[in-house]
Amino acid sequence: MKKTTHLFCLPFAGGNKYSYREFVEKAPSFLNIITLEYPGRGNRMREPLPDDIDELTNDLYNQVIPLLGNENYAIYGHSLGGLMAYLLTIKLLGNGQKAPTHIFITGTTGPSALSRTEKKRYLLEKKEFIDEVRELDGMPDEILNNEELLYYFEPILRADFKISETYVYEEHPPLDIPFTVITGTQEDLELPDIQLWQKETNYPVDFKRMPGKHFFIFQHAFKIIEIISKKLYLHKTPS
Repeated sequence: MKKTTHLFCLPFAGGNKYSYREFVEKAPSFLNIITLEYPGRGNRMREPLPDDIDELTNDLYNQVIPLLGNENYAIYGHSLGGLMAYLLTIKLLGNGQKAPTHIFITGTTGPSALSRTEKKRYLLEKKEFIDEVRELDGMPDEILNNEELLYYFEPILRADFKISETYVYEEHPPLDIPFTVITGTQEDLELPDIQLWQKETNYPVDFKRMPGKHFFIFQHAFKIIEIISKKLYLHKTPS
């Protein structure tokens, strides 16, 4: 069966183009999952790490444009990737591109939440910084306890945290795009901050909760891709 809908996936802090491989394995045949690669890691590791959110937004925009065809598409992101999904959509629409049929967000508050930039973890000393990363429960101890691996991963994590924690919210008109926002029941996120996603769309946001900490997406990969697939199947491009 021809794949008729693209799902552009944006990695979380420290992630890369393989971060959502479980989604790829569980995706239905009509869904073409494309995970974008941030500069400075994976197959782009020789490139400089992005310094601010505008630089990363422009980079993602330039990656997506050649991939947009006649097919419908949606955008998904977890944590930092959720914020980038929103900003990439703003950039696409501002340049006259076709809108995504749906935006899927996991593990992050609305972009206008003040709590988003309260922490400045990227400025912490090494031990405190690694403790913060460990608390998020998304990177194995085999990496966090290995100095050689940390030499590679720590600058990437700090750069990604900086992008998120120095973001300055700019208000835009609500989008005419439906949103689904999923968060973990044990995440360090306040419900009113999560609900701020509602101000970014004219559609009622489909808010969902799943058991788990910040990286609950790996415990519930099948359920998440099922939710995404059901919503996108109704809008898939005729094959």
